[in-house]
Amino acid sequence: MKKVFILGSTGSIGVNTLEVIKCFPDKFIVTGLTANSNIGLLEKQILEFRPSTVVVSDKIAAVALNKRLNGKFEVLAGEQNLAAAAKNEDYDVLVSSLVGFVGLAPTIEGIKRGKRIALANKETLVVAGELITKLLKENNSQLLPIDSEHSAIFQCLIGEKIEEVEKLIITASGGPFLNHNKEMLKKVSIKEALTHPNWKMGNKITIDSASMMNKGLEVIEAHWLFGFSQKKIEVVIHPQSVIHSMIEFIDGSIKAQLSLPDMKLPIQFALSYPERFKSRYVETKFPDIKNLSFYEPDYERFECLKLAYQVLEQEGTTSCILNASNEIAVSKFLNGCINFTQIPEMIKESLDKIENHKSPDIDTIIECDRQTREFAEKLFT
Repeated sequence: MKKVFILGSTGSIGVNTLEVIKCFPDKFIVTGLTANSNIGLLEKQILEFRPSTVVVSDKIAAVALNKRLNGKFEVLAGEQNLAAAAKNEDYDVLVSSLVGFVGLAPTIEGIKRGKRIALANKETLVVAGELITKLLKENNSQLLPIDSEHSAIFQCLIGEKIEEVEKLIITASGGPFLNHNKEMLKKVSIKEALTHPNWKMGNKITIDSASMMNKGLEVIEAHWLFGFSQKKIEVVIHPQSVIHSMIEFIDGSIKAQLSLPDMKLPIQFALSYPERFKSRYVETKFPDIKNLSFYEPDYERFECLKLAYQVLEQEGTTSCILNASNEIAVSKFLNGCINFTQIPEMIKESLDKIENHKSPDIDTIIECDRQTREFAEKLFT
């Protein structure tokens, strides 16, 4: 049995991961759970899966949860305990599904131990791709993507020669504002931005999808995962989200991975690889789909995607600046402090003002993240 530690068990990826594990009680056992502050759901998960380690971000939530559990389980709190758990807990697979920069430190601890990392935390590779790539090699750790797009590319590459791949094609739903012009985008509401046409995700990821920043982050992530330059990574709008991504070969052939959208499929593959387990999450019936459509993304309307390509070309800590300023901008939008089109404006200002450092170590990355957040917090106040 594989022992699984889940970072972010109450988020959409964490919940789906536990659903997968429940389907295969003879294959997986949960040894650790972490969450932010959703103690109601976390309590149910603890009682059902009985992990040996539990960590929450919020100290007040930890105190409340410890009282509710009557000493049956110990709940720890804080980012230090999060990293310590990843460093010391007994597990085979670390599911890294925390949202944001906070997922970096515990993921690094798992890599240093040579564990399999099932990665849904885009920010780990976005802000520290060069460092993470080096650590994976040094520690013989295996990183398998959970994002449906990167899982699709990974599956398409199995058995293929990298030198025969012409380009990676990442598909994007286009989000809820695919047909909005710039003036319309200025007026979108928080509720509209949180309504994704195909996927049910957390607030931050859903806003990133609406701005297409999620696709920009995926381009950066794909670069570090598969070793392709930004010139060989293409984004294509595909509203149906049936083709999750493709690779094109030098002879013009294209290979794709398809299914109706369901995150349990790439999660299960990341846990079971190199095997495939029989499941019944979703049945894809092509007569019911009827058509598949594709469009070129508008980089002027969705500036976040363009900015991601730019920072990938510049390298260094620019991707860290992009990520940190985006996190602050999304938070400001969700709190009603800025409008939707001010998200890329905040990112551009941050990229202009914060110094870029080439080949950064972890301390430089952490300091860059801190400086960017401090700067971005003062914008549009």
